[in-house]
Amino acid sequence: MDIIEILEKRAKATPDKPAVIFREQTVSFFKLNDVSSRLSASLKKLGINKGDKVAIYLPGWPEYIFSYLAIWRSAATAVPLDFMLTEDELVSCLEHAEAKILIAKPKANLSLDTLKKRCPALKEIITCQDKVEGSPFFDECVAKNPPEGIKMPAQDKDYAIIFYTSGTTGRPKGVLINYLQLSAPPKSMEFFVNADLSEKDTTLCALPFSHLGGLIYIQNTIVFGLRMVLMERFIPLEFLKHVRNYRVNFFWIVPSMYYALLQLKEFETFDLSSLRWIVTFGASSSPDALRRFHQYCPKAHLLNGWGLTETNAPSVVLAMGSKKLESVGRPAPWIELKLFDEHAQEVKVGGIGEICVKSWVVTDGYYKDAALTRETLKDGWFHTGDLGKFDSEGDLYIVGRRKEMIKVAGEIVFEPEIESVIHKHPDVAEAAVVGVADKLRGEVPKAWVVLKEGKNLNEEDLRYFLREHLAHFKIPHYFEFTSTLPKNRAGKIDKELLRAGAI
Repeated sequence: MDIIEILEKRAKATPDKPAVIFREQTVSFFKLNDVSSRLSASLKKLGINKGDKVAIYLPGWPEYIFSYLAIWRSAATAVPLDFMLTEDELVSCLEHAEAKILIAKPKANLSLDTLKKRCPALKEIITCQDKVEGSPFFDECVAKNPPEGIKMPAQDKDYAIIFYTSGTTGRPKGVLINYLQLSAPPKSMEFFVNADLSEKDTTLCALPFSHLGGLIYIQNTIVFGLRMVLMERFIPLEFLKHVRNYRVNFFWIVPSMYYALLQLKEFETFDLSSLRWIVTFGASSSPDALRRFHQYCPKAHLLNGWGLTETNAPSVVLAMGSKKLESVGRPAPWIELKLFDEHAQEVKVGGIGEICVKSWVVTDGYYKDAALTRETLKDGWFHTGDLGKFDSEGDLYIVGRRKEMIKVAGEIVFEPEIESVIHKHPDVAEAAVVGVADKLRGEVPKAWVVLKEGKNLNEEDLRYFLREHLAHFKIPHYFEFTSTLPKNRAGKIDKELLRAGAI
C-alpha cells in the first residue's frame, strides 16, 4: 500500500472534504496533501535522502501528521517520539536512531543547542509554533516551497518507522516497521469490522501519534477517507463532548480511558447513539467496563482486541456481535497464531502458553539490537511475552504478561485475573495488582485500588467480596487505597513503577 498515492488521489477527488478537525479548525484532504508535500521539499533541501531518520517531537497536533507524511514522501524513516519525554530520554532515542533532523516544539526545560551537542548525527531542528533563532521554522518551511514537493519511491522492505516502545533510558528499544507493513492496520481494521468504514464516518483520536494506536488513526483516515476529530490529549469530559457534538461513529482507546469516562458524573447524560462500534486494546480486565459503557450506546458493537507494536496491531479482534467480552477473538487470516510452553512445545486447547505470531505483519526486529531480535524472533515466530489460552471454538483469551505471573507457595496466580474480579466491585473505579516478595510464600499479590468518588470501601469489606470470587491464595495479601494510579504515555497503568515501589 502506498499511503501517499492514496492521499494524493483523495486530495484530487475530494479536495474540500475534512480530513482532520482540531480545535474546531478543519484540515482538508487537499491541505493534508499540500502541506506534507511542501514540507517534504524542505526536508530534501536540508539533506534528507532515502532511508535517513527524521524524528518528531510534538504534541498531538496536525503538524505531527504533516511530518509523518512528509517523511514518507522522502522514503525516509520516521522516528515518532512522545512529547512527554525528558531531555535525557529524548537524547537517548535520537542518538540511538541517528536522527539527522528533528521536528520539535521548543519547551522551557529543553535546550536545542544542548540537543545538537549531545547528538552528533543531528544536523538540524525544525521548530514548530515557536520560532528559535538559527533554526528553520515549520510554517516557513512549508510556505517557501512550491506545491509540488518530492515523492521518492520506497521499497516494501525499507523502514518507514522506528517506534520506541520502552527502554527510552539505558537501553533504547526501537521497533522496525517497514513500508509494506503500513498497510497492515487498515487491512486488519477493514477485515475485523466487516468493512464497516466509509467516507461518511467520523472517528475520534485521543491517543498519541508516537504510539501505534495513534498512528492507526492517521492510516485509517487516509485509506478510508474518514473525518478524524483530534484531541491534543485525553480529557474525559471533552472526549464525551466530542462524541456527542461531532456524532462520532467509532473509536479505539485503552481500558484506563474507559474507566475514566465511566467515573464522570455527567457520563449518563451524554447522547452516544451515533457510535456503531468501539474497541479496547491493551488489557484483559476491561470486559466489565465495556459492558457498563455499552448501556449508554446499546446499538454499538463492542470489540475487544489484542496486538503489539511488533505485530502491527490489531492482530486479533473479537467478532462483531460476539458476547465473549473476556476474549479478544481470533486472528486475521494472514496471521498465524500459536501458544508455546517453556519447552517450545505447542499448548493444547485450554492450556496456557506464550502467544507467538508468524506473519508478514511482524517486525523484522529491533534497530541495532541483534541480541533482542534473536531472543524474540525464533524460526519465524515472534515471541510476544504475552500468555494466553484458546477455547474450543478457537477464540483467544489473554491471561497476562509473563511478568504478570505470580508464584504463591507453588501456586500460579495471574495478576489480570485478580484485577478483573476487583473491578467487579461497584465501588471500585480502577485497580492494579503486582507480585511482591514474601519470606514465607516467595511471592504474594498486592493490590492498589482507586475508589469511585464518594465511596468509602475498606480493606475488610473488599477481602470479603473477593473471597466469593477467588481462591484464598489469589486474594491480595496487601491492599493500598490511592487516589490515582501511575500511567505510561499510552494511558496504560505503569506496573513497573508499582513493582519498584515508586508510589
